[in-house]
Amino acid sequence: MLKVILIILIILAALLVVLYFVGRKMQKKQAEQEAQIEAAKQSVTMLIIDKKKLRLRDAGLPAAVLEQTPKYMRRAKFPIVKAKIGPQIMSLICDAAIFDTIPVKKEVKATVSGIYITDVRGIRGKLNAAPAKKKGKFRSWVDKLQEKAGAKPLK
Repeated sequence: MLKVILIILIILAALLVVLYFVGRKMQKKQAEQEAQIEAAKQSVTMLIIDKKKLRLRDAGLPAAVLEQTPKYMRRAKFPIVKAKIGPQIMSLICDAAIFDTIPVKKEVKATVSGIYITDVRGIRGKLNAAPAKKKGKFRSWVDKLQEKAGAKPLK
């Protein structure tokens, strides 16, 4: 019995070491990609026509983008923004963090790196904030109980 537990602990330790080194490698790779995005970014005025979450093959992106995408990511849905930049209508991939704040059928000033939108600012006034997410049943239940008890709600 002790031998089995010892073997399981050794396997878990080896797994943790492997995950640590893989995580560091992925972190370095992401830092390099962020540096490339920062180096190639430029500010552009664009009219947002439409925004959706689509698969890459349905988004109307160039064939080179589809070829460079790993096979396991081709079926995933990406936040795609169709925008008019100057006289040209383009499909761009948007950062998931700012996708909800992008207004449809309005002119914005966006920071673009290739076909990737990293930041959006309104030209005429502020952008509307992203709509607040609905509370889950458990969260609303906890808030209701705290309100009855006279306690301050958690944030």
